[in-house]
Amino acid sequence: QVQLVESGGGLVQPGGSRTLSCVVSGFTDSGSPRKWYRQAPGKEREWVASMITTEGTALYADFAEGRFTMSADNAKNTVYLQMNGLKSEDTAVYYCRVLNYWGQGTQVTVSS
Repeated sequence: QVQLVESGGGLVQPGGSRTLSCVVSGFTDSGSPRKWYRQAPGKEREWVASMITTEGTALYADFAEGRFTMSADNAKNTVYLQMNGLKSEDTAVYYCRVLNYWGQGTQVTVSS
């Protein structure tokens, strides 16, 4: 059974940083991209970043470029999303995805 479990969300002050984690279990296709999405209140879910963990190169949405960094620890079947320079508009539930499998999400709230 495929499971994706995100963690690391919480309350962050504007300008602060946060690192999210996503542990993927029950899925052995390392060639399928791991992806991060987010959904802000009242908005559509949007793509944040993607990575094929065996290659190590990440792609980012425009709003994430230069502020967010996606990485992977293949030994732990875990992907990370390091977020710096957080803004109030980054407030959202952040989800991990592989193929059609989604995690439950982790809430990130950026507020003073």
